[in-house]
Amino acid sequence: MASNAKSFLTRVLGSRPGGTALANTDSYLQERVQLYTKILFFFFSFMTALMAVKFTLPRLMTRFGSEAPDASALAICLALVAFVAHDWWWLARAERSARRVLALDAVGTFGGAVMVSTLAPLMPMNAPEAALLLAVVFMLVIRAATVPSTHWRTLLIGLACTAVVAVATYKRALKLDLVPGELLPVQSWQFMAIWGVIFSVGTAIVSRVIYGLQQTVREAIQLGNYTLERKLGEGGMGIVYIARHALLRRDTAVKLLPPNRAGEKTIARFEREVQQTSRLRHPNTVQIFDFGRTPDGIFYYAMEYLDGLNLEELVELEGPQPPGRVIYILAQVAHALDEAHGVGLIHRDIKPANILLCDRGGVADMAKVVDFGLVKDISGEQSAGVTQTNVITGTPLYIAPEAITSPDVDGRADIYALAAVGFFLLTGEPLFNGKSPVEVCANHLHTPPDRPSDRLQRRVPEDLEDVLLRALAKSPDERFESAAAFRRALLACDASAAWDLSEAARWWTDKRSEVDSYRASVLDENKSGTGRTIAIDLGYREKRPCGRRANRNDQTAKV
Repeated sequence: MASNAKSFLTRVLGSRPGGTALANTDSYLQERVQLYTKILFFFFSFMTALMAVKFTLPRLMTRFGSEAPDASALAICLALVAFVAHDWWWLARAERSARRVLALDAVGTFGGAVMVSTLAPLMPMNAPEAALLLAVVFMLVIRAATVPSTHWRTLLIGLACTAVVAVATYKRALKLDLVPGELLPVQSWQFMAIWGVIFSVGTAIVSRVIYGLQQTVREAIQLGNYTLERKLGEGGMGIVYIARHALLRRDTAVKLLPPNRAGEKTIARFEREVQQTSRLRHPNTVQIFDFGRTPDGIFYYAMEYLDGLNLEELVELEGPQPPGRVIYILAQVAHALDEAHGVGLIHRDIKPANILLCDRGGVADMAKVVDFGLVKDISGEQSAGVTQTNVITGTPLYIAPEAITSPDVDGRADIYALAAVGFFLLTGEPLFNGKSPVEVCANHLHTPPDRPSDRLQRRVPEDLEDVLLRALAKSPDERFESAAAFRRALLACDASAAWDLSEAARWWTDKRSEVDSYRASVLDENKSGTGRTIAIDLGYREKRPCGRRANRNDQTAKV
């Protein structure tokens, strides 16, 4: 119940419009709110000018049978114009964060309604009270048409403004010594409240329709020669979509860096991911085709689309895998890592969700290593200031012990993570569990790993267990010296002959419909699939509780 309420309040108060990587950027949001304040400035300036004319020409007002406005009312109108002008100036002066712009949008709209409502007791007796409601409704309609907003947020702001107008109208009725229930309908505060609610609901519908259409259009936006079609998954560095090339007519995966994650260091890191991954040519590494930026600053790159399962999904679908297949998969990944390590790149985020298994070009069970978002360059070519210091990067369930105590790691950290993936494939369970990422990291540092046969309570080839346990040694010096050596040891195991290309092709033939059905359900549910990667600040000392998803292989936290 509490989580549902928190989720509702998050959607209403704190959510930004859009909800996808192509949602409005901070600059776009600021531009729209600035337009809203600009329109209000001219609207209230016109109202104030009319009131000033009435105030300065009382004889003319008397001739037409109207009362001159109170001087206090004119002062309030001038203050309202100044209030809106300040908001307009503040937005035009410099770039502001989305959080501050959203706060100004809500507070400014509500504050404007409050100032308009203060005019109620000062209005002449023959002045129509509906004028107050019309002024507030004008604000809400203009806001719904110009400001990116969720319908819940628009509804809440509208209801708050309506409540202010209804209360002000009721107080005016008391001042006139009239019973609210005996007033004419147009003078009744109940009338104002009912129509205020109706208009609030109407503006919420406008927000939903306008920005729902905008989101749909933006999800089909053209990025160079690529047109986005549907979301595939979300990782620590970006969101991945299926896209289609305008000329080649082939499916492509496009990864985007959402605006709310943008920043100097983040963009530099994202660009480095593209540049360094594109240096790799191994068939078991995802291939990069293109990269660039959209006009509104969204960074993206296009890579080959892999229609298959990641290893996390494979185990969820099939359970523990046979030893021969585990060797078959790990050997491919080790071969890809050997190339990366050879050019000075360490992946640092090897985990089941970052290894995709597909039937590609007639080669079944082809493993592809993806998501080099945490790649570390140890060749000396890395730009200064891009990699954070005193920060651990990786996923707790698959992080090497030395990566927990020091940011300076080498290729043997990837070997440890790959062995942990092998343990997961064999047993269907992660190497270590824990109630929090901190507890999992402590297990990596101090707890000896179980033998897979002990965890499964059934026999696992002893030579394969020995290879995995050596790769899972706490000290990097006790592991295999390279990914190539790890691969050779895997292929030397007796079980390596139990799974080959023909076995793999048979599995994909038998399971193709089941795999397609599973993938379709994942896409329909718009699941993230890849999970997020943690960044643990070594300088942070305060412990905070961290949740853990049951039976999943990623934990996300900052400790």
